[in-house]
Amino acid sequence: GTSLGPAPSALEEEFRFVLCEGCQQESPNLKLLSCLHTLCLTCLSENKPIRQCPVCQTAIPQASGIPDRDNLLFSSLQARLSIYKKIRGSGSLGCCRCQKETAAVWCSECEEFLCPSCFEAHQWFFKKRSHEARKLEELRAESAHQFLEGTRRSCSIFCSSPSHNDQGHVTSIYCRRCEKPLCCSCALLDSKHCEFYCDIRSEIQQQQDELAALSQDLRKKRSSFEVAHEALQGKAAHLERVSSEMQQQIRQRVEQLVQLLRREEEELLVLVKTQREQGCHALAGELRRLDNVLRRMEAGERLVQKMRLYGTDQEVMDMQPFIKASLEELRRLQPPVAGGLAQPDGDFDECRARLQAL
Repeated sequence: GTSLGPAPSALEEEFRFVLCEGCQQESPNLKLLSCLHTLCLTCLSENKPIRQCPVCQTAIPQASGIPDRDNLLFSSLQARLSIYKKIRGSGSLGCCRCQKETAAVWCSECEEFLCPSCFEAHQWFFKKRSHEARKLEELRAESAHQFLEGTRRSCSIFCSSPSHNDQGHVTSIYCRRCEKPLCCSCALLDSKHCEFYCDIRSEIQQQQDELAALSQDLRKKRSSFEVAHEALQGKAAHLERVSSEMQQQIRQRVEQLVQLLRREEEELLVLVKTQREQGCHALAGELRRLDNVLRRMEAGERLVQKMRLYGTDQEVMDMQPFIKASLEELRRLQPPVAGGLAQPDGDFDECRARLQAL
């Protein structure tokens, strides 16, 4: 693909978070799972087993295995980065209106490249609107960060009424009871909910703050999960070490015995192997669960961070309740108590007793 700027490999690596976490490819159909991982429809369709996140194995509630929620933020960022790639490309860009002349300006509202003549017509036609148009030579000098921040405008939020949305009824009112934006006409007609009305900009800021607070709480809790994860890894290493020591002792002792005791040697080795496998199986299950929880926490932190950096107001309004529910579910999880886990070397007491008898 086209590079993203003066250091293409570094920038492309930095913006890999907008790709599908399964195939690492761009996709117009990105789905946001309840575990806060993002996957494309192709990966979800080919996922085995279905109804389970292939990254962290969290259950997918939909029977088809395809979540209903779109990742509006990542899809929007892919589209905006695609425009940036065109601007930074080596070739000239054609005017989207006349399709004859070379473009010199890009309108962020219309998302069109315009030649000087079409730009003058555009300015006259939209003289009563505040469309932001910038010269391509200025945009080419910007980094991908500057371009994305510049296109993250405080866009107009339209009334949630389907008929009003088509007519472009801009709203500044939010109903906390209905959890929807309203225009002035709808707000006046629905007097029953007037005590739940608030300024929509304040509500958006509050929702961003809620997500940030949840993310900060999870960051603190994550340390306790990491401690438990490290403790389990230590126990797994201890299990391997004890198992190795026992096998060595058994071989040294049994080699001193006569041929008649060889069968006892083999029985002891099988017993140690069985105990080791059982212990490894128990620890591996808990480690997988903690790995999956940590992956979900990382995905949540990353999504909230990118929402604050690049999310538009509409994307915050659409995605905040879903993300908030997932983060609250993560916050309710508790790591296992490290002290409550049995020491793995206690499983070899039977081996020690039989070895002493020999």
